[in-house]
Amino acid sequence: MLNKALLIVVLLVGLFFLVPEIACAAPSTGDKIGVIDSQMVITKHPKFEDAMKELQGISRKKEEEARVAADREKDDTRKAMLIREKRMELAKEEQRIMEPIIQDAQLAVRTVAKNKGLTIILEKASVYVGGIDITEDVIQQLRRQGIRK
Repeated sequence: MLNKALLIVVLLVGLFFLVPEIACAAPSTGDKIGVIDSQMVITKHPKFEDAMKELQGISRKKEEEARVAADREKDDTRKAMLIREKRMELAKEEQRIMEPIIQDAQLAVRTVAKNKGLTIILEKASVYVGGIDITEDVIQQLRRQGIRK
């Protein structure tokens, strides 16, 4: 379940970092492009480890709730619905727990980009050549933002 949570986190991070007006903008000669490994930024966030532990606990609880509810239910359709409901509850909890971490990361990316005069930030894995890698700078900015475990 942790791998699933990490995959969801990575997908959410990608969505949050790709701001539509930036992602759709064609670079002009004056644009400076930065690249970032958003997964590394999120996993290096000071609160990430605690968030994953919390998510593991919630995941175990929801799995147990789903198992108990499904064991009591005789109708297979109803069982499937109960399991789906628990999975949706888990997804909401994942979003609630990860949202502050993602917001912190967004702020750090914006701060570093502004300080370095970068106008476009792309996911590092999507860029074959070029771009200024700001991953470590963003991780350091997260620490300077006063985020504590």
